[in-house]
Amino acid sequence: MTALELEQSTEPGGPHPVGSRFRRCGRRPTLVAALACLVSFAAFWTAQRLAHVTMIDLMVYRAEGLTVRTGGSLYDMVATSAHLPNTYPPFAALLFTPLTLLGVPAMRTLATAGNLLLLVAVVHLSLRLAGRPRSLPPAAATLAVSALLVWCEPVWTTLRYGQINLLLAALVLWDLTRKDTHRSAGMGIGLAAGLKLTPALFAVFLALAGAVRAGQLLRSGAGPRAAWNPWLRQAVVATATFLATALLAALALPRDSHRFWTEIVFAADRVGEVEITANQSLRGVLARLLHTHDPGAAWVVLAGLTAAAGLALAAGSLLRGRRAWATACCAATALLVSPISWSHHWVWCVPMLILLGSEALDRTGTGARRWWCAAVSGGLLFCSFALWWVPHRWHQHEELHQNGVQMLLSAVYPIAGLAVLTLAGTMLWRRNRTAMPGD
Repeated sequence: MTALELEQSTEPGGPHPVGSRFRRCGRRPTLVAALACLVSFAAFWTAQRLAHVTMIDLMVYRAEGLTVRTGGSLYDMVATSAHLPNTYPPFAALLFTPLTLLGVPAMRTLATAGNLLLLVAVVHLSLRLAGRPRSLPPAAATLAVSALLVWCEPVWTTLRYGQINLLLAALVLWDLTRKDTHRSAGMGIGLAAGLKLTPALFAVFLALAGAVRAGQLLRSGAGPRAAWNPWLRQAVVATATFLATALLAALALPRDSHRFWTEIVFAADRVGEVEITANQSLRGVLARLLHTHDPGAAWVVLAGLTAAAGLALAAGSLLRGRRAWATACCAATALLVSPISWSHHWVWCVPMLILLGSEALDRTGTGARRWWCAAVSGGLLFCSFALWWVPHRWHQHEELHQNGVQMLLSAVYPIAGLAVLTLAGTMLWRRNRTAMPGD
C-alpha cells in the first residue's frame, strides 16, 4: 500500500478500513496492559489493607500541617504513638497543611491512590528517559511495567508509610526528560529539594556537567556567551527555585526556618538510628559492619570518595549523551552518601530497572542475555524484601550483632547502587577506549 492509500484509508469514508484496523490493533495492547495494571494495583491495595498498614509518615505530615495552622513549633512537635519528629524543611510543612482539611480515612485513601498514579508517572518518565518504547504504544508499556514494579519493596514501603518519595522522583524526572532549553527546566529539581534536601544533588550534577561543557567550548575558541550552556542554566534555575522555597518558608515561618537551617539540618541522627537495617546508605552499612552507632571518619571518607566518583560518572554520562545513565548515577550517589537512606527512598530502583531492561532490548546474543540477567536480578533483589530477613526491632540494636550473611542481606540496596555506578563507569571506559582522537 502506498503512503497516499494509507492516508486515504484513515479518512472518514475512505476506500479501505486499514487505518481503523491499525488503530484497533494499537488499542489492544493498551487495553490488556490497563487491565493487568488494574488487577495488579487492586491486589496491591488489598494486600496493604490486609497488612493493616498505618501510613505513619502520612500522619506525621498531617501533624506538621496542623502545627503550621495552630502556630506551634515544627521542630518541637512529635506525632503518633512512636513520637516521630519533623525532619523536613519548613516549606514541606506549608504544603502539608491541606491534609488537615481531610478526615484520616479519606486522607489515607487519597494518598494511596495518588501514590499509585505517581508510580505510573515515574514509570512513564523513566521509559521516556530511556528512549522507550519503540514498538508498543507508550501507554501500554507504561501500564505493563507499572503493574510489575508496584511490587518492589521500596514502592510497597513508600505506600505503607504514606511517603512522598514518588512525588520527589516524578519532579526530578519531569525536569530531566524535558528539553534542556526549556525556560522552566530546573524548577522540578528545585521544588523537590525544597521538600527534601537530597534531590539538590541533581542541581550539583548539572552544574558540574555544565561547567565541563563550558570549559570545552572555551577551549574550542567559543566566547563566554556561547559557553553559557543549558545545563548551567538548568542548575541555576533549580538553585533559584530551591532558594525561593526557603524564602517563602522564612516569610511564613521565620522561627522554624531559622531553627531548621541553623540546627536541625545538621542533626542527622534526629531521623533515626543509623545502624538499623532500614537505613540503606553507606553510613548504615558501615555502622553494621563496624558494630557501632557512629562510623565517624570512616563514613566521611567513604562518602566523600563515593560522591566524587558518582558525580564524575553522572557528568561524564551526560556529556556522552547518556542522560538515563547520568540520572541513575546521580540518584544512586545521593542515596549512597546520604546519612540516612531508608529503604523506601530507593524508589529510584524504578528508573534503574527500566534502564537495565532498555539496555537488554538494545542488544542481541550474549550481550542481551547479560543485560537481561542484570535486569531480572535487580528486579528480584528489589522485590525480595531481603533486608527484612535479618533480626530487626526498633531500639533493640540487634543490627550491631550481625554475622556476615546478615550484613550482606542488610546491604542489598547499597550493593545495587554501587553496581549501577560500576556499570556506568565500565561503559564510559569502554567508550573512551574505542573513541577516535578528538571525539
